[in-house]
Amino acid sequence: MGSIKLFKVLGITVFLDWTWFLLASYEVQSSKNDGRYSNLGWHIIELLSIFVIVLLHEFGHALACRSVGGTADRIVLWPLGGIAYVQPPMRPGAMLWSIAAGPLVNVVLLPVFFGAFFLSDIYEAPDDVQSLCWALFAINTGILIFNVLPIYPLDGGQILQSLLWFILGYARSLRAATTIGIVGAAALGLYALSTRHYWTVMMAAFIGYQCWQGIQISKRLIEHETLGYEQPRWDDDDRH
Repeated sequence: MGSIKLFKVLGITVFLDWTWFLLASYEVQSSKNDGRYSNLGWHIIELLSIFVIVLLHEFGHALACRSVGGTADRIVLWPLGGIAYVQPPMRPGAMLWSIAAGPLVNVVLLPVFFGAFFLSDIYEAPDDVQSLCWALFAINTGILIFNVLPIYPLDGGQILQSLLWFILGYARSLRAATTIGIVGAAALGLYALSTRHYWTVMMAAFIGYQCWQGIQISKRLIEHETLGYEQPRWDDDDRH
């Protein structure tokens, strides 16, 4: 609802939430006079490049999920990032790979953007080109660092849950990761308020809500285990 279908590739349909245009307009307007580029066109190129970086990150999740026998057929991009709707098999290893593949895309992009900046400097490219290359390197690095924070449901928090799953089982790993996530969301929100980064405040609120939902789900699952309900079993050969 409220999303625009952009295209379909490799069986994955990409949607763009309409609120993305609000952020794009705000970012372009607020950056017009920051002095980084000689004209507005370069700001637009930077914004579209960020769009591509986020999209590649989400395709990393989707394709990794498929590689372990899961399903992934939809990606939605919105102002706070992107969401790849993935359903990996219910095994910790499959979940770990599906989640870790997103940040790994950003790791691969690090030398690409740094190399582009290095070459633009060596060959004395126009200032706008050098500024764009450095901005994309910095933005990709920021996306990587933010995503690997151990705060559920960020990639880092889900990676933490997958690792704990090997030891604690699914329900208790979810409870541990979401509890840590609540603390992380509160810290992130306070930092964002103190620095007046209001988009980050919204992100922290979203993270906190997702963690609260995860805690409720984990409680119900643990109650079922306590009452003696048999939990589903997934073998390595199972595929969904």
